[in-house]
Parts: sequence; C-alpha cells; structure tokens
Amino acid sequence: MSATARRREIFHRILADGYVDAKTLSADLGVDASTIRRDLDSLAREGKVERTHGGARAVEGAGHEVPYALKKDVRREEKAAIAAVAAAMVSDGDSVVLDSGSTTYEVAVALRHKASLTILTNDLRIAKYVAAFPDVRLLVSGGELLGSVYTLVGDHAVQFLSDYSADWAFLGADAVHPTAGITNTNTLEIPIKRAMIRSAEKAIVVTDHSKFGERALARVATLDEITSIVTDDGLDEEHRAAYGDRLVIAPKS
Repeated sequence: MSATARRREIFHRILADGYVDAKTLSADLGVDASTIRRDLDSLAREGKVERTHGGARAVEGAGHEVPYALKKDVRREEKAAIAAVAAAMVSDGDSVVLDSGSTTYEVAVALRHKASLTILTNDLRIAKYVAAFPDVRLLVSGGELLGSVYTLVGDHAVQFLSDYSADWAFLGADAVHPTAGITNTNTLEIPIKRAMIRSAEKAIVVTDHSKFGERALARVATLDEITSIVTDDGLDEEHRAAYGDRLVIAPKS
C-alpha cells in the first residue's frame, strides 16, 4: 500500500471511529510504528486530524459529522453483537426510541422479529428499514436533515420526542469517558439526544470499544443519566473497571 493510500485509510478510520491508536494501526496495516507516526503527523499538519498521545482523533467542531458511508462497515461484526444484546432487552409490545447512527441501525435490524413494537426515530435510514416490519407502529421526527448521515435535528425533532414516554432509548456515542460521560462531536445532535434520554424509562448507550476513554466536544449526558452501556468484548479490563455495573459486554457473535 502506498503512503497516500495508507493515509487515506487512516483518515477514513479516524472519521468513522473518532479516534485511532498508533499500535492498532501498525498491526492492522502491517507497517512499523514510526511509519504510522509519520502518517499521523502528516495528516495533522494538513489539519485533517488532531494528534494525541499514542494516536490521533478527529478534528472536533460543530459542523463535523462522519458520513454514514464511511461508518457503516467499520467494526460491523462488533456492532451486530452489541445490537443483539440490546435487542434482547426489549419485549414484544415495547416502545423504543432509536437514535441515528450505524450501531443503532444494527439494533433496528436485531429488533425485526419482535412483535407489536412502537419505534420512534430521527434516522431516515432506520425509518425506511423499520417500515418494512410486518407488525410495527413507526413514528418519525420532523426536523432539519443532516444529509450525509440521514439524521433529523432541530427544534421540531426535540419537540416531537417531548410528546412521548417510551420504554427504551438506544443511543450511539462518539466518545465515552469515566468523568466526561457521554459526548458527541456534532453539537447539532446534542439537544435531540438529550430529549431521547428524557423521553425513555431506560436509556442505553450502544457503542464499540474504540470510543471508550475518549472525549468529544459536547456532553450528551453524565454516566448517572444512562441506564447501561453496551459494548463489544474488545474493551480492555482497565476500561471495563471504570464503568462498573452499568457496563454490558456483548460476546462475539
């Protein structure tokens, strides 16, 4: 792989995951750590990423959002395992709020065999998928479209959620931190994520292990506001200990 292609791959991973560490990149791409450091330094000089100790993160900003096309195939096996555990929490007849995102889309897929669900979402892709369920009540928020991620945001979306009281809310996260809590890169999504938490009896964060120990620009919720966090078994023991009983580990599928 050429340096240009390798840096493009690294940049796409950072966009999709929010953060990468040099050691993982070195192993995945089959090059030594010094090469990865040079690649990350080059991307940082171009203003595409922000260097951190041992890796790099996405450049944060209110308008930054990762296109769904870049996210959908990243850690798909892990997302499917997370989704299976999340969907198992839901009973037939429950009402479920689904946040916009690639992991919550997998939750929607895992819910397809449940009966008589009411599903509320601000994600047009999720809405299109759920609309094909044979036995479902589907409610879709209004709002302004963030086109690359098929997400509806704004006052109309927030007001929509304030009119409902659901059993479950499943939310994605750009970062999960033991003191910063649940954070997100795109500030436009913060009000509706908070409204989702308020609208549900139980709020569950679904996110893969790469998001842990990181901070994004804007806080969605403290850990105390979240019922559980479901992640994959790639999370190391140090991070597992930091989140206590609220952490649920999805086994490999």
